Amino acid sequence: MRPLRSFVALGDSFTEGLNDPGADGRFRGWADRVAERLAELDPGFRYANLAVRGRLLDQVIEQQVPRAVEMSPDLVSFCAGGNDLLRPGCDPDRMAKRFAHAVRELRATGAEVLVFTGVDPRDTPLMRQVRGRFAVFYLHVRSIADLYGCRVVDQWSMQGLRDWRAWSEDRLHMNEDGHRLVAARVLDVLGVPCEDSWHKVWPARESADPRIRRREDTQWLRRHLLPWIGRRLQGTSSGDAVDPKRPDLTPYD
Repeated sequence: MRPLRSFVALGDSFTEGLNDPGADGRFRGWADRVAERLAELDPGFRYANLAVRGRLLDQVIEQQVPRAVEMSPDLVSFCAGGNDLLRPGCDPDRMAKRFAHAVRELRATGAEVLVFTGVDPRDTPLMRQVRGRFAVFYLHVRSIADLYGCRVVDQWSMQGLRDWRAWSEDRLHMNEDGHRLVAARVLDVLGVPCEDSWHKVWPARESADPRIRRREDTQWLRRHLLPWIGRRLQGTSSGDAVDPKRPDLTPYD
C-alpha cells in the first residue's frame, strides 16, 4: 500500500461522528480519530470529511463521491446505506448496484478504498426485524470489496459494539467508546499501529430489572424513535441544514 498522505471520509452520521463530542464543540468520531493518528505519522497529512447526518446512499453518491474523485486522495472511506435499510420497501440488491458503481469510480482514481459492514442489529429492538435486509446488503458490500480490491472494516464481527455501553442513549449512534473501537479497527485494517484495541471485552454488569428496561424502552420510543419516524414521514432529515464539517482537503489540525 502506498503511503497515506491524504484521506477523504464519505457517508452519514456514523462518519460525521455523532455522538462523540470533540473539544471544539463539533463531533469528533472514528474518522477524525483515524486522521489524527495518520497525521502523527506524516506532518503533511491532509484530511476532508464530507459526511452529513441523515444522508441516504444515493445522496452520498451524488453529493460526496464526485467531490472525493476531484480531490484524488490516497485513501477514501465509503460507508453509506444504513439509513436506507431502515426504510420500508428498500431494495438491498438495487442499493448494491449503486454502491458498486460508486466504488468503481473511487478506485479508478487510484485511491485505497475502505468499505464497511454494519453492526449486527440482532440485539436492537425493531431493527432486528429487518436483520435479513442488513445481512444481504453487507454480503454485497463484501463481494464488491473483493471485486474492486477494497479493504473491509467488518463491524458485524465486533463483539464490543454489541454492548449498549458503546452507544449513546438514542441507540442509533455510537458514543465515544464506540467510535474509539471503530477507529482502532480501521487502523488495524490499514496496518497502522495504535494504542487502542478493537477487541473490547466489557466488564460484567448486573442484570437490569425488567420494569426498568421497559421504562427505558418507552422513553427511547418517545424521545428518539417517534421523532425519527416523523421526520421520515415528512420527508425531512436531521441533516437538512448541516454542512460537511471538513469540506476541503486540508492539513489535519
